Amino acid sequence: MGLPRLYRSGLIASAIVVAALVAPAEAQQQQPGTIRSNHGAWSVICDTPAGASTEQCALMQNVIAEDRPEVGLSVVVLKTADRKAKILRILAPLGVLLKDGMELYVDGNNIGRAYFTRCFSEGCYVEVEIDEELMKILRAGKNAVFALRESADQDRVGIPIELAGFGEGYDKLP
Repeated sequence: MGLPRLYRSGLIASAIVVAALVAPAEAQQQQPGTIRSNHGAWSVICDTPAGASTEQCALMQNVIAEDRPEVGLSVVVLKTADRKAKILRILAPLGVLLKDGMELYVDGNNIGRAYFTRCFSEGCYVEVEIDEELMKILRAGKNAVFALRESADQDRVGIPIELAGFGEGYDKLP
């Protein structure tokens, strides 16, 4: 799988930051959140969604291909408001091949595939619940690669994500 050259950014665009913290449908109506702490390539970002009385925080990392700015991801981990579930939400750019979904590799091991659930003006979402096994893999891993296709006749594009700081950052989420 081809890996484009990448650069990392704490905040790529307010739409991406907001999309991480609130329900995707509310993303266009909000202002960006506040960075609370940084842990390696990960940031804890907090915001109060419209109509909510409490603040929501998420662990987030953004990566964009330096040589292909249309290929980038926002990777977000958050706890649901009732604290009963942990969610991994990945925002991919518009123009990806939806039917193939996205694969996750951690330290070279294929962890599985998830499928896009919704698309909005800022991109398309893959969202999965993090079970205990996946949490252990993410905490112990060094590097992850999210792989997707832009078209049926192209190979998958691999977008690497650093896992250093993931566990520490997740532990800082309220």
